[in-house]
Amino acid sequence: MSETSDSAGPVGILAALGSMSVDDEAAAGAFYRDVLGATIDELPLGGGLVVTFGDGHRLHVYGKGSRHEPASYTALALVVADIDEAVIRLNALGVATKIYDDAVLPTDERGIARTDSGSRAWFLDPARNVLSVAQLG
Repeated sequence: MSETSDSAGPVGILAALGSMSVDDEAAAGAFYRDVLGATIDELPLGGGLVVTFGDGHRLHVYGKGSRHEPASYTALALVVADIDEAVIRLNALGVATKIYDDAVLPTDERGIARTDSGSRAWFLDPARNVLSVAQLG
């Protein structure tokens, strides 16, 4: 058995790769590329897509067709420098942010929840998975 570095931990993990299903890979690929600005690589043999964001983080997106069940929780949070500008840009690209009328975590008229730990706005990808943009701190 080969030795692993301390930074790779006891199992030898080099990186993490999130994964989520979609009902239509082509629509998901277009959304992540054209709206969120990611690079899309197709995996061979119908293995799905690897979505790579500007900071190098990657997401595996794979099609399940009619068997897809949308993530009802925040499956992916995208950190932005300016939440207001990010929401304006999402809205201009046809992406609606979710407005929550909730006493615990209310949002403003544009769907932005503002707390001491940062601000966040939620929206759906074409497969109805919940995503968010977040400004930390």
